[in-house]
Amino acid sequence: MAKKKPNKPGSNTIALNKSARHEFSIHDEYEAGVSLQGWEVKSLRAGKANITESYVFLRNGEAFVSGMTITPLNAASTHVVTDPGRVRKLLLNRRELDKIIGAVNRDGETIVALSLYWKGSWVKLKLGTAKGKKLHDKRADAKDRDWQRDKARIMKHSSR
Repeated sequence: MAKKKPNKPGSNTIALNKSARHEFSIHDEYEAGVSLQGWEVKSLRAGKANITESYVFLRNGEAFVSGMTITPLNAASTHVVTDPGRVRKLLLNRRELDKIIGAVNRDGETIVALSLYWKGSWVKLKLGTAKGKKLHDKRADAKDRDWQRDKARIMKHSSR
């Protein structure tokens, strides 16, 4: 019986969109596959991706991500023309697409890319349907975050 290899230490996250949770209130999250070319996979293995400026849009009942930058490696491809900011197709099943389309059309929500990560040998993009936050919402979130941190600090020192 073959012994299973232990998992490599480290994170499977390639890129995070930290500003998304600050700018938007996320309602539902979905996991989508990303249609990639060979040179893009090599660059992702090297961690050369950025999704902070990316946005997801719907066209003809399909989802696409634009603004996701994958920087090509110097030696990755000599025969392929690389386009770091090309529009990439997202792979979702029909039920998930219908839910997303309904949320966008009915509730006026936007689709935000949250994180890009490895799941096995596949690249997945976590996206969420969201509404934009107003300034007072951001302040309330910051206040709650500060209170949680202070509460944890008080509880830690009170047990001594």
